[in-house]
Amino acid sequence: MTTTYERTSEFLEGSRRARRPIITPEGVPLTVELADYGERVVALALDLFIWLIATFAIFIPLVFAFGIGAGSLIAISIALFIGFLIRNLYFVYFELAWRGATPGKRVVGLRVIDRAGGPLLPSAVIARNLTREVEMFIPLGVLLTWGKSASGAADWESLAIALWTMFFAALPFINRDRMRGGDLIAGTMVISMPKRVLAGDLVERALQFAFTEQQLRAYGAFELQVLEELLRRPGSATSAQVLNEVCDKICHKIGWTTPLQPGDVLPFLREFYTAERAFLEREQLYGKVRADKFAQPNRPG
Repeated sequence: MTTTYERTSEFLEGSRRARRPIITPEGVPLTVELADYGERVVALALDLFIWLIATFAIFIPLVFAFGIGAGSLIAISIALFIGFLIRNLYFVYFELAWRGATPGKRVVGLRVIDRAGGPLLPSAVIARNLTREVEMFIPLGVLLTWGKSASGAADWESLAIALWTMFFAALPFINRDRMRGGDLIAGTMVISMPKRVLAGDLVERALQFAFTEQQLRAYGAFELQVLEELLRRPGSATSAQVLNEVCDKICHKIGWTTPLQPGDVLPFLREFYTAERAFLEREQLYGKVRADKFAQPNRPG
């Protein structure tokens, strides 16, 4: 069934994004939005542009250092090898340091996550990026030597490599999670991070309470589930008393010093639930699991 959120998203974006549910190892359900094909192409183009600039920055000084002539072949060989290292270290470093995002992905708003909902492991990042060499860069390098055989027949080896490259280029279009070969091997997927923000006047009207990141770190998934159950209870004198007690405990726990009027208790709890859930889901995507308030922020359970 189409939810109000999905209909609103479709209205704002013009077309509904593909979404996939993820059940984490701790049993917490998450829904992520898959990156669009165009977004991934733009992000890769930006990353390759940065890589080319870095490669030329190394190549040009080497050419001047070795001179033009016999030494230039050495300079080119060294530059190609360094370019190979820069290309792979570039993707691996940023996806590890920026939690699954390269500069290109960050500009577009994309991120690599573990397909099973767990933390993005270094082994997965290395595997998905080294696989790109086999998928794209090595075949493209071989295709630069495309030609004819001595008899004038087509170079069947180059043709096979071209088909190989086309297959991997088409792979994201023929699987439901839009994964390329590296994602299939590493167990990862590329998602789009939410980019919509509300106008300032709408935020002021819609949100009465604002919570800091430090305040939201006070609780975990267990407390969030308990709060959800309380908010779903039908209104009664008993439930109102429980909500008041819970509100007092939350305010004490997070250091909320602003006095609340009796009519503010329910809005306060609802907005705290919304903010806490969004925070925990975002942390979960980054591999930071917090089962309850007693667990360490970066460790499961």
